[in-house]
Amino acid sequence: MTDHQPLIGAERRELLLRAAVRDGLLDPEDTPLAAFLDLDAVTETVAALHAAFPARLDVLHAFAAKANPLGPVLRRLRGLGMGCEVASPGEFAQALAAGFAPDRIVLDSPAKTRRELALALDLGVAVNIDNWQELARVDDLLANRPTTSRIGVRVNPQVGGGSIAAMSTATATSKFGIPLADPGNAERLIDAFRARPWLTWLHCHIGSQGIDLSRMAAGVGATVDFAERINHELGRRRITGIDLGGGLPVNFADDRVAPGFDAYVNELRRHAPALFDGNYRLVTEFGRSILAKAGFTASYIEYTKQAGGRAIAVGHAGAQVATRTVFMPDSWPLRISTHHPSGAAKHGAPVPQDIAGPCCFAGDLVARNRPLPLLDPGDLVCLLDTGAYYSSHHFSYNSLPEPPVHGATTDPTGTVHFEPLRPAQPLDALLDHTT
Repeated sequence: MTDHQPLIGAERRELLLRAAVRDGLLDPEDTPLAAFLDLDAVTETVAALHAAFPARLDVLHAFAAKANPLGPVLRRLRGLGMGCEVASPGEFAQALAAGFAPDRIVLDSPAKTRRELALALDLGVAVNIDNWQELARVDDLLANRPTTSRIGVRVNPQVGGGSIAAMSTATATSKFGIPLADPGNAERLIDAFRARPWLTWLHCHIGSQGIDLSRMAAGVGATVDFAERINHELGRRRITGIDLGGGLPVNFADDRVAPGFDAYVNELRRHAPALFDGNYRLVTEFGRSILAKAGFTASYIEYTKQAGGRAIAVGHAGAQVATRTVFMPDSWPLRISTHHPSGAAKHGAPVPQDIAGPCCFAGDLVARNRPLPLLDPGDLVCLLDTGAYYSSHHFSYNSLPEPPVHGATTDPTGTVHFEPLRPAQPLDALLDHTT
């Protein structure tokens, strides 16, 4: 999969949607909302990631579990040769339950508890230390226990932010990592590595959506330059591995995959050529870019109306499944495709419409004044590029239950097969959480 090549086009989505309606996975009464993940597309994306990095390099591609921690998804990614990056006790437990070997798990987080760190060190999970106090905590924990964990320090190269402030993690005042440019920090870190033979990695993560490739690669380059400085000043190769983080931005404007992993690797070659000399082991932590474009969320339209001259279509996909889009529509706009009740594409003259969700507040809109074929009750709409975060991160506003998530594959005959990735949450189970 190269830059600008579509991963899933309109015909593929229509094929999956028609099959879902045919198989009863979508139903106006029983299941008016469901999410779908094209597992064939996921396989293609992972293969593209592996192919983008030279085979002679020692690279662990660790999927960022935050993007979609559903067990069947994690297990499939493990089967495709990926490791797992985790950033909470919950994600840590999910990665272990999905069968990832401890030495293929990477623990990141700015707020690791002592218990969480101890478990990681006991199991041999890689740990990226976030701050000076955590470094002192790890000192205490290692005083009485051996470990096989790869241990590194997360640095903030402070190369600046992107177009979405909340997704920018290398600003001057970011909460993540030890800021390299702050007075005295570089020298103090060199002393820390000199005093601790078990510190052998550096980690950085510049941000995700809204960060351009050049800035991402520049941040990695600054981190690699610092690794080279440490090795030079210590007179030996103390830093043996670089965790590049993840965050490759996703194109939400159309079906093109842009940028691709190969474009990112080209930028790394320009900004951090030492990564490719074979002297460093590497880790990546991609999440959204692995799954986003492989997924969509389908909802029936329940009602249509007019208000102030604006057409409004009210369906079942709103803030509970598209939280970022509803609350930050300018930063996280989603494309919408329109379909007849059968799943067939609906065409017609575009009419500006609001696509509203079921949540009981006025801002619950997944699209505003969007030109689309005029929708009718019973039609289907699909929120596109929702394979990461959207399908797996339910917001329980109005006690709306979690919708089902289905994985889809296609056999050589073109027949679509589905497998459950998460069942619909029955109301009884909802009550178990709230009573």
